[in-house]
Amino acid sequence: MSSTAVSEAVIAERHAPPRRLWRAPIALLTIAAILGLWQLAVSFVWVSPVFLPAPAKVVTALFRLLSQGYIDGTLWQHAWASIGRVFSALLITTLIAVPAGIAIATSSIGRGILDPIIEFVRPLPPLAYLPLIIIWFGIGEPSKILVIGLAMLAPIAISTASGIRSAPLSQINAARSFGATRLQVLREVLLPSALPEILTGIRIALGAGWSTLVAAELVAASRGLGVMIQSAAQFLVTDIVIVGIFVISALAFGFEALLRLIERRFLPWARHR
Repeated sequence: MSSTAVSEAVIAERHAPPRRLWRAPIALLTIAAILGLWQLAVSFVWVSPVFLPAPAKVVTALFRLLSQGYIDGTLWQHAWASIGRVFSALLITTLIAVPAGIAIATSSIGRGILDPIIEFVRPLPPLAYLPLIIIWFGIGEPSKILVIGLAMLAPIAISTASGIRSAPLSQINAARSFGATRLQVLREVLLPSALPEILTGIRIALGAGWSTLVAAELVAASRGLGVMIQSAAQFLVTDIVIVGIFVISALAFGFEALLRLIERRFLPWARHR
């Protein structure tokens, strides 16, 4: 491509309409359309109010949960219990999965040992191994964290291995030519190169953790969003079920946005790969 063509492309890109400005209005219109359809379904009784309460009733249930609570806990207490389980599982799993991913990517022995384990765990739904977890570890808090952690293990390990393997060979050879040891190459070249994919794996793992939360809180939990949803569902208190679903979604969205902010702030090279 000639220098003139490059200059024209740069000028065109600078004067292109900022597409990000359209995202918020489109998102708001989508939410408004969904709420409008929801209200129409309730107003014309397309669905029984027992199964789909009005949006106003759900909002009322939200404020009632914040002030009065449900099954021995306010909404804040249930949310904090669930957040604690998800992030305890994330921390423990990251400390295990990142070294496992590094071993898979850098060692044939490590890959031979760990890859079958990761591939065995990856497709299993949490409800499949939940009874076994209860038998082995009881109904205490560790079993809940373990169920969530198992759902998070594969995304972080696989993303770490993929990031390590995608490190530029030129940088590895340059480090070796300066006499860097294997540990120095790992610390100074491989890990910085893999950090964007590790963070992507953590984001995927958080999604898996939130989706596993309700199953994990089946195990004799006294507080948690999953407990609240399950208890309300048993008595057809649908407005509280919907509030619980929205709160889990809002928390997941908020932490996803936080991780993206961290990536933009601390991993600026990730956008140019």
